[in-house]
Amino acid sequence: MLYRIGRALFRCFFTLFFRLRAIGMENVPKQGAVVLCGNHTSVLDPPLLGTPLKRMVHFMAKAELFDIPVLGAAISKVGAFPVKRGGVSRESIRLAVQLLRDGNMLGVFPEGSRNNAGGMGKKGAASLALKSGAAVVPVAIVGTYSLFRRMTIVYGKPLDLSAYAGASSEDLELATEAIMKEIRRLHSTYSKA
Repeated sequence: MLYRIGRALFRCFFTLFFRLRAIGMENVPKQGAVVLCGNHTSVLDPPLLGTPLKRMVHFMAKAELFDIPVLGAAISKVGAFPVKRGGVSRESIRLAVQLLRDGNMLGVFPEGSRNNAGGMGKKGAASLALKSGAAVVPVAIVGTYSLFRRMTIVYGKPLDLSAYAGASSEDLELATEAIMKEIRRLHSTYSKA
């Protein structure tokens, strides 16, 4: 219930202040495990990633956020779960894989941080998808969160990562690069539109 209320409020916020346009929502499976992989430029990216969709999107969030009394309780109720800085714990990975195996949707930013935009990307998204058998949907967030300027979110077609099913370190790097390449392609295509 809290998630639906929050999504509606964010939808109004993004539409009013950033003229949000969502493209390709039909590419997001309506059921089953999905990893949404997006570029990361702002603290507003997580709510933006899930706002246009009807399904709930779970996210890993910095463990420190859960120590803030009201915020910690609120983000737990909207599907976030803690991850420690400096590396994802085995417990966080297990929880993420279990959420996916249970048919949920997980939002991940393969770049890792907002400061790594355009970088190679971290292997976590590919690893989670390959371990759980989840569909991987690349997502491009286009725009700069400037008031009253258009923000566009583009959901691409699910990627076939079956060629990287070996899950060796090299396979994960190649799968991650395939994800990042498609995110960059979508971003480039729609930043010109």
